[in-house]
Amino acid sequence: MEPHALETVERAIGVELLRSRTAYNERDAILYALGVGAPANWLAPDELKFVHELRGDFQVLPTFAVTFARALHDLVLSGDIAGIKYNPMMLVHGEQQLKLARNLPRAALVDSTITIADIYDKGSGLLMVLDVISRDEAGELLAQARTSMFLRGLGGFGGERGPSGSLDLPERLPDSVIEDKTLERQALLYRLAGDANPLHVDPQLAAIGNFDKPILHGLCTLGFSARAILKRFCNNDAGKLAAISARFARHVYPGETLVTEMWDMGAGKIGFQTQAKERAVVVLSRCSAQLGD
Repeated sequence: MEPHALETVERAIGVELLRSRTAYNERDAILYALGVGAPANWLAPDELKFVHELRGDFQVLPTFAVTFARALHDLVLSGDIAGIKYNPMMLVHGEQQLKLARNLPRAALVDSTITIADIYDKGSGLLMVLDVISRDEAGELLAQARTSMFLRGLGGFGGERGPSGSLDLPERLPDSVIEDKTLERQALLYRLAGDANPLHVDPQLAAIGNFDKPILHGLCTLGFSARAILKRFCNNDAGKLAAISARFARHVYPGETLVTEMWDMGAGKIGFQTQAKERAVVVLSRCSAQLGD
């Protein structure tokens, strides 16, 4: 597709795309946990609590909050966001940020507002930044998410390039490393959390996106890495992860082994990166997590 006119892009910035209401319960939280590889050891009590709702210490993984704005998936697959038209198979997740206001409840009715925060011209594509604010039925803040979507082939419209900051990881060996092999059917599990993009399940449509085969959801990869941080630095206490952010540097194929390398940077900040072991490529970069009390 041809790049859009600069005026079309500028009109889209600041537009409130939609407001959605999503109800979830323990079953939904468990499906998400299974989708991001939990539990690595189902016999370990501190991991079983993420998938066993009858336990008194049952917890919802904090990154489950990235699934709250489920209505956004249908909008993304429509190929038209605020007048910006694109081929959904040419869209990839660029970056993700998530801040948790408090522990996620076992069940909730969640109201989310999605707004276009900014749009950048990256030359080879258009980067659309969305803000998602999620509150419970009482209006109390649950989470704030910022999602960056890269629309390949739509750059060159004359807009600002945007920030390009990076996180400098310490020049030493990681303080902790966790390997976790994904299942070949991992994407089939993760899509039950609400992301039904066929890029992740249909070989023919994946080929349109120039992939050899369906790729794993970027948010699934992030969920694996968040679990690694919870395990190594939080004693698997979901309430101790206050924020997490990552850049999706490369795609992951289901069945690959994810290697999360983590550095304790002080003051509760954890720097990390994640590699696909079989191809020796960094798939998550510029990553950090903030731990709470």
